[in-house]
Amino acid sequence: MPKSSPPDLTLFLDILLKLEEFNIPYVIIGGFAATMYGITRATYDIDIIVKLEDIHCQTLADAYPLPRYYADPYQMQNAMEIGSSFNIIDTERGEKADLFPLSMDSRYQLAFENRIRQDVELPGLEPFSVWAARPEDVIVGKLMAWDEGRSQRHSYDIFEMLLFYYLGGLEADMILDEAYINSRAKQISQEAQMMWEFLQTSAQEEASRS
Repeated sequence: MPKSSPPDLTLFLDILLKLEEFNIPYVIIGGFAATMYGITRATYDIDIIVKLEDIHCQTLADAYPLPRYYADPYQMQNAMEIGSSFNIIDTERGEKADLFPLSMDSRYQLAFENRIRQDVELPGLEPFSVWAARPEDVIVGKLMAWDEGRSQRHSYDIFEMLLFYYLGGLEADMILDEAYINSRAKQISQEAQMMWEFLQTSAQEEASRS
């Protein structure tokens, strides 16, 4: 049986470095991207959207050879064609990383097009740069996830990001495009728009008390 290790980001971070090395287009979304913009909740996975060509599939699979790893180039190619997730597994550590093709959801496209370089600094590692979604697209993604499952985790993450922004936490040259978020929230659902407006107001009021 594979050895079990405490959950961490080892496999995900290694995959990010491989994507960088092989010039494979990708963007980080979700909780890990949100940590770059103010959330404090610990996350043990990284949501990565990738745009793989056939040659990328074989190159990425070759970087994770058997018997330690499972990375099937044919599964990757099929995932690109049908728009489903695929995974890379480290059997020694008992860890699995799911990756999501750009073709999986047309709503990923804007986050992919708007992606920016961000520095990642983690204990024990040299800082390195990655492609991450802008904060607006992270918030939109979390509104989408909230609308699908009504999880308070997503709404609280949005609140934390907004509070961080209103308190001046983002880099000086980064302005949060709230009109863009409002427009996208309307496209998601009426409930998502109402949640966005509630979180926006709540974060502004909390920031004014600080």
